[in-house]
Amino acid sequence: MDAPRKFEKPPSARPSPQSPEGCLAVAIRVPVRIVVLVLVVPVRLVWDALVAGGRFLYRTVLRPVARAVFVWPWVALWRYVVVPLAKALGRLTNVLVLVPLVWLYRYLLTPVGHGLAWVARGVGDGLAWVYARVLTPVGHACAWVVTGVAALVGRLGRYLLVVPAGWLYAWVLAPVGRAIAWCGRGLLWLVRAVGTGIGVVLYWTARILLVLPAIGLWRWVLTPVGRVLAVVGREVWDALGHAWRIAGHISLAVGRVLGTLFRWIFVEPVSWVYRTILTPVGHVVRDLVLRPAAEAARGVGRVTRQVLAAARESARQARADFRRMVFGEPRQPEPVERREPMDDETRTLGRSTTVLTKD
Repeated sequence: MDAPRKFEKPPSARPSPQSPEGCLAVAIRVPVRIVVLVLVVPVRLVWDALVAGGRFLYRTVLRPVARAVFVWPWVALWRYVVVPLAKALGRLTNVLVLVPLVWLYRYLLTPVGHGLAWVARGVGDGLAWVYARVLTPVGHACAWVVTGVAALVGRLGRYLLVVPAGWLYAWVLAPVGRAIAWCGRGLLWLVRAVGTGIGVVLYWTARILLVLPAIGLWRWVLTPVGRVLAVVGREVWDALGHAWRIAGHISLAVGRVLGTLFRWIFVEPVSWVYRTILTPVGHVVRDLVLRPAAEAARGVGRVTRQVLAAARESARQARADFRRMVFGEPRQPEPVERREPMDDETRTLGRSTTVLTKD
C-alpha cells in the first residue's frame, strides 16, 4: 500500500486549482480582447518600426557623429593640450616653487627653528624656576587663606541661611504644597470626568452620524463597484498583454516579409551585379590599367630619386671645390707616435714575448 505513494507529488508541488470565474469576467473577456487587439496591432507595428529605425539611425549616424563631435576632440585635447600643459606646469612648479621652498626650509627655516627652540628651552627653564621658587609658595599661602575664609563663610551660611530655610520648608511650604496638590487632584478628576462625558457623547454622535453611514456606503456600494471595476481592469490588462504579444508576432512576420522583399528586390540584384559585372571589370581594370600605371609611377620615382641624388652629389662637390678655392686645402692631421711599434715589432698572438721584454 505504501509503494505507490512515493511516486505521488508532495502537496506543495501539486498545482492549485484555479479559482472559478464568474459570468461577468467571461462575458467581458472576448469583446475586450477583440477591441484591444484591433487597437494594439497598429501601435505595435509603428513601435517596432520606430525601434528598428532608431537602432539603424544610432548605429549609422548618431554613434559616429557623437564619437567625432564629443569623444575625439576631448581625446585630442587631453592628449595634445592638457597632458603637455600639465607636464610643463609640473616642471615649472618643481623649478619655481618646490626647489626654492626646499632651499628656504633647509638653509633658512631650519637654522631659525633651531635657534628659536634653544631660546624657548631657556625661557622654559626660567619660567620653571620662577614657578617652583616663587609662584608655588605664594599659591600655597593663598590657598591656606582661601580655605580659612571658606570655612568661616560655610559656618555662617549654615546658621544664617540653611537652618532657617529648612524650618520654613518643613513647617510652612510643605503643608501649603500638600493642600495645593490635593486641590489640583480634585480639579483634575472633575475635568477628566467632564471630558469623559463629553467624549462619550461626541463618540456616539460621530458613530451614528458618520461611521455607520460610511460603513454602509463602503459595504453596500463601493465594495461591489470596486469588484466590478477590478474584474474589468484585470480583463483589460490581460487583453492588453495578450494583444501586445499577438501584435509582436504579427510585427515579426511583417518584418520578415519586408526583409525578404528587400533582399529579393535590392540586395540580391546588387550582389549579382557586383559578382558578375563589377568584379570582372575591376580585375580587368586592375590588370590592364592600375598595375602598369603603378609600375610606371615607381619607375618615375626611382629615376627622380637618382636624379636628385646626382644633383645633391654635384652640389656637394661644387661646395667642396669652392671652399678649397677660397680657404685653401684643409690642414692635414699630424701623425701621433703610438705607444707600441708597428709592423713586425708588435706583439702578436703567436709570440710569447712583448715589445718591452724583447731583446
